[in-house]
Amino acid sequence: MQAGQMAYDRAITVFSPDGRLFQVEYARVAVGRGTTTVGLKFKDGVILMADKKVRSRLVEYNSVEKIFQIDDHLGCATSGLVADARTLVDYARVVAQINKVTYEEKITTDLLVKKICDYKQNYTQYGGVRPFGTALLVGGVDSQGIHLYETDPSGALSSYKAGCIGSGRSQVIELFEDKFKDNMTMDDALLLGLKGLKMSSDDPISGDSVEIGIIKKGKKFEKLGPAAIDKYIAKL
Repeated sequence: MQAGQMAYDRAITVFSPDGRLFQVEYARVAVGRGTTTVGLKFKDGVILMADKKVRSRLVEYNSVEKIFQIDDHLGCATSGLVADARTLVDYARVVAQINKVTYEEKITTDLLVKKICDYKQNYTQYGGVRPFGTALLVGGVDSQGIHLYETDPSGALSSYKAGCIGSGRSQVIELFEDKFKDNMTMDDALLLGLKGLKMSSDDPISGDSVEIGIIKKGKKFEKLGPAAIDKYIAKL
């Protein structure tokens, strides 16, 4: 720990002299140590995928969940502390259902993401709490189009054509910047995402170790099974 930092990282509400909140930066480190998670937009929707990275053969792969359905047209993928992510997912699901009951229409992706980020920001402002140690990639298809957002522990958000969070971010983003194209087919986007996960992983990827969720125009959110994922991995 740096000498000038010690007095300013004890509480979330204290800024350092150069305007930094160290607890928020520590939360970003927790995200950076998480498993690689990617999202890509394609012609008719958006794909979310995550490397489960299970270290023991004794662990049941289906007990590890990194991709969550929020509504029929919305899903998210997480990297960082999964327990924190589950709390945010529960909150997002409640917000989506309240909007549906109140206005009799599905919530738009950007509105949901802003509400999630407002909730995150609250946990960077008050004493006695800590920031959420997780980042989310939120994908959705609504009346306004196809969307992919990345949320940060600070409550910041950005919209992407293709994004990545977690430990393999730099490698995967470099690949996406080189290979990603607008209006890709679903299969091409899926193979590109799997290639990114494969590059960033020390271990071979398989249908059991990778989780994939797809949101497509006119269809409900769906997760691919291990057999379907293995077929795509074989094409690599």
